[in-house]
Order: sequence, then C-alpha cells, then structure tokens
Amino acid sequence: MKLRPLFDRVVIKSCEAEETTKSGLILTGNAKEKPQMAEVVEVGPGGMVDGKEVKMTVKAGDKVIYSKYAGNEVKLDGVEYIIVRQSDILAVVE
Repeated sequence: MKLRPLFDRVVIKSCEAEETTKSGLILTGNAKEKPQMAEVVEVGPGGMVDGKEVKMTVKAGDKVIYSKYAGNEVKLDGVEYIIVRQSDILAVVE
C-alpha cells in the first residue's frame, strides 16, 4: 500500500533515535529523545488551503526537521509514518 497525502500534507518517516550520547553513554529506551528529523516519503499537491494558495516546497527524499508535537502517527504495512502539514516542517537539512 501507498499513502497519498492530500492538500498541504506531507508523509514523513522518522530517523532512528540516537543510541548513544556524544560522550559515549548508552541510552535506555526511556532516555532516548524522540527524533525530530525525518525523511519525506510523499508530498501532497498543495492548492487552496483555508482560503490561501499553498505551494509545496519539500519533495520526496528531503531530510527535514519538524515540530516536536506535530502530525498524526500512522502505521502501514508495519512501518510507522507521521503525516504533518507543510507548515509543521521547520527546515530542510542539506
């Protein structure tokens, strides 16, 4: 199956959480911080959203940083995705 987002929605897949700190400490499951970096999987077409024209500026394959509590988590074929609005994406990592 494939997710096809509508309007200004973007489907992203979170990058893995860090297993160790920079100083070498191994983190347990509870100590791992939820990653805010993800890879764009699919992008909606944009268009009129709430009376304003939205042009999509991200594309599939981009690495992005998104708002910490943004989006809706969904699981499809055993893979977890997050569906966010383009406005919830804070930056593209180059």
